[in-house]
Amino acid sequence: MKKFIQIAFLLIGGALGLVFLPPLYELLHLSSNPWLDNPYVSVALGALLLFTLSFAVSDYFVKLIGWLEEVLFKVPVGELLFGTLGLIIGLIVAYFLGFAIDSIRLPIITEILPIILSFVLGYLGFRVGFKKRDELLQLFTLRGSAKKKGSEPNEAPGSYKLLDTSVIIDGRIADISQTGFIEGALVVPQFVLTELQHIADSSDTLKRTRGRRGLDILKKLQDERMTKVEITEEDFEDVQEVDLKLVRLAKKMGNDTQIVTNDFNLNKVCELHQVKVLNINDLANAVKPVVIPGEDMQIVVIKEGKEHNQGVAYLDDGTMIVVEGGRGYIGQAIKVTVTSVLQTSAGRMIFAKPNED
Repeated sequence: MKKFIQIAFLLIGGALGLVFLPPLYELLHLSSNPWLDNPYVSVALGALLLFTLSFAVSDYFVKLIGWLEEVLFKVPVGELLFGTLGLIIGLIVAYFLGFAIDSIRLPIITEILPIILSFVLGYLGFRVGFKKRDELLQLFTLRGSAKKKGSEPNEAPGSYKLLDTSVIIDGRIADISQTGFIEGALVVPQFVLTELQHIADSSDTLKRTRGRRGLDILKKLQDERMTKVEITEEDFEDVQEVDLKLVRLAKKMGNDTQIVTNDFNLNKVCELHQVKVLNINDLANAVKPVVIPGEDMQIVVIKEGKEHNQGVAYLDDGTMIVVEGGRGYIGQAIKVTVTSVLQTSAGRMIFAKPNED
């Protein structure tokens, strides 16, 4: 890169020397000198001057180009493409406005105003194309969508489901997706994949197993799901927490975007930020058999509870049953009567007491 910049300075210096040095000789009354009043000498002097200057500034140009590459590589291709199209349209509009300005024939305005218009309209065109990508896509695909209407059901624009790390590791999302109950495209941000990779590379055996399970679930989703599973490079470097990055990404992608999770804390954060969330635990609780207070059930008390004289049992689906006065029945199969049911996003808990009969 450094050599390329130095060669560019050499060529630009030769061109500038050919254009600007002869008028400078006339201004300094040196044009009568046969050695100076020579186009080859002017090219050589201009090239030599800028080539010498390149040794002092080439390192800064390399750093600048490296920074620009880093920024551009992080920008999604769609946004960059539409931003460039907007820039081109803005420059074309500025070019045609320049003809109208030339007709005014005012010395300062006709020279300066077209340059200002090129900068302003080019920048505005880039920003409009960059920010309005989704709306422009919908505008271009409106006719095609109207033709396909009635043939195949299309995904609703902006109907995205953002997956967090916990729901991928949990694995139930693959089974739910396979049944067709989740519509729209599943989106996995790159920062979630990075977190999964760190978990899979952990020295802790349990964490490593969980991380690899999450990567296997993603592969299963890509292979078996009828609709697409997208991976987005969008990131927010000013935020470290993955949960907050998910919330910001959901806001940026639109009001129809939903976060799919089974994390109780992320569920609460989404509610505070007014972001739509689908909690797998809520779904699991919704499809569990309904237990009514006063209903009898047969259970096996496994261990003692946290409070005095409590016993704990579990249903086949993992629901915890707290038995008041059940400590003396540990290891026994008994009949209990349900007294109350507590259901939250973190799960469901049943309270019961031994049946007196």
